[in-house]
Amino acid sequence: MPTPPEDRGLSPHTGWTRAHWEHTADRLLLAVRPHASPRGGLIGLPGPRPSWSGARSDGLEGFARTFLLAALRVAGARGADPHGHLDRYAAGLAAGTRTPGRPDAESWPLMADTRQAVVESASIALGLRLTRPWLWDRLDDGTRRRVADWLLPALGPSPVDNNWWLFGLTVAGFLQDAGVETDRAAATADRSLARVEDWYLGGGWYSDGDNRAFDHYNSWALHLYPVLHAHLAGDRDLLDRYGPRLRAHLDDHVRLFDANGAPVPYGRSLIYRFAAAAAPWLGTLTGHTPLSPGATRRLASGSLRHFLDRGATDHRGLLTLGWHGPHPPLVQAYSGPGSPYWAAKGFLGLLLPPDHPAWTDPEEPLPAERADTARPLGPTGLLVQSTAADGLVRLHNHGSNHVAAGGPDGDDPGYARFAYATRTGPTDAPAPADNHFALLAPDGTASRRGPAAPLTTGPDRAASAHTPLPGVRVVSTTLVHGRAELRVHLVLDAPEGTPVRQTGWAVAEGPDAPVSQLHPVHGYGPEVVALPTGATLQGPAPTRTPAVHGTTRGPVSLFAALASLTGEPDPAPAAALAEVRITEEGALHVTWWDGARARVAAPPAGPTTP
Repeated sequence: MPTPPEDRGLSPHTGWTRAHWEHTADRLLLAVRPHASPRGGLIGLPGPRPSWSGARSDGLEGFARTFLLAALRVAGARGADPHGHLDRYAAGLAAGTRTPGRPDAESWPLMADTRQAVVESASIALGLRLTRPWLWDRLDDGTRRRVADWLLPALGPSPVDNNWWLFGLTVAGFLQDAGVETDRAAATADRSLARVEDWYLGGGWYSDGDNRAFDHYNSWALHLYPVLHAHLAGDRDLLDRYGPRLRAHLDDHVRLFDANGAPVPYGRSLIYRFAAAAAPWLGTLTGHTPLSPGATRRLASGSLRHFLDRGATDHRGLLTLGWHGPHPPLVQAYSGPGSPYWAAKGFLGLLLPPDHPAWTDPEEPLPAERADTARPLGPTGLLVQSTAADGLVRLHNHGSNHVAAGGPDGDDPGYARFAYATRTGPTDAPAPADNHFALLAPDGTASRRGPAAPLTTGPDRAASAHTPLPGVRVVSTTLVHGRAELRVHLVLDAPEGTPVRQTGWAVAEGPDAPVSQLHPVHGYGPEVVALPTGATLQGPAPTRTPAVHGTTRGPVSLFAALASLTGEPDPAPAAALAEVRITEEGALHVTWWDGARARVAAPPAGPTTP
């Protein structure tokens, strides 16, 4: 399959057109074919290990998620299917549901036996809904009955109390269209949307369950399923409810993409990669977006190219378990070899016709390319910071936590760091944590951060508090300007003489690597050490992370450091980015390099108020 030629007139940033998206979808689908079972019921992709649900569930996952990609490809072409994708999946639907639950080469697992099947039912139902004239309506009556019977258990209550409620919604939407158990399906849709409503916190942001888990699930699940369901159902009332939320979210979400196309890697399930482009496409599809058509395509094409150009697929053309290439520490236990194909959602733009402005308007630059930005993201406690000179995006975390227990070191590296960026980390245990403030035990063990309680946010700052050790509280503020970050920590009630450590950004060596800087301002010793911190999701090269050290003095100790991560060549040292003056009361007065001024309040309020 020859690659389509680039069009730098239409797409000056990426060179890509709709033809590249169709070509990529076909290439991904053709690559999985050798791994299908004889009649196509399961697609068992190779990988380092099965998921915790087992190999049969993984085979269903490989089928379901690649079927969704095939559905988007064929539906976007209005039924044209030159590679015969749908014929293969039609055969797989028949084979997988003929004797479900049996341990043979083709049969799908039952939802009663593995709850992961509930997740995959949504991709299957959505694929069927999108391709109904070309697939479902052409299946024989027996296959349609068996597929519907297999899907029906998804209409029950969700076995996991988070975004999983939306899988039942998605199955319900298809069954309603197909005229199967329509009253029961309608009740499931209402119940699912009601539960997710509990987690909408405003400003376009949902929490993924009863917690403060803010991450890319907002884009590829919590907004995607309700808005797409409303769109496919033609339900104007639902679109009027969920569309404006999507628009508000996209105003933040677009700022999480680097000029090089990378979304900020934070949260979980990062192996879904360019699924982060799903919500921007959906906003354009439904008319609920602040983005121009050219900016939408620039974001999506930039993201897809970013990963494909950096080894997201292996020598067989299969998506790997990682970010760029494979990276085992990134992979959750629930993920198996077929899991990365949830990235199929990033192809949602194919549902837009070829003559839509999203495909025909010239690309436009992203916010990270246009101007320096510092802004809080709704109610999340997250603060985004980007710089136009290098297009790099940083995300400072003062309020997002995980839905479950942390990793081997007690903290989940996708949620517990104070900062994330598009070109670095995070580091993985047992290496020291990057962007972390820790109290150190006598043996050098660093305290964990644990859940962070958000305190305040402003146009250039965010603050939070956490309890690293029993009886000890740390109040933290990040203040940003340009590429500079002032990181301030007020340690309360720690034993006098307790060692502390602040780490900065983890970077590898090399001509294309960003520059990580850290400078002690108050409370730390003058020495900056470089800690070896191993490989990160950015690649196999080992990284080093700057660190400064200090000790507590009395029941209230203040620590401050200047940090910087930049892609600019030969940057000025971090010490030159700001002058920080500390009053006798402990307030910090900051003068940035360009003369702008800021202030961080003194105790007892601590560094928590503007």
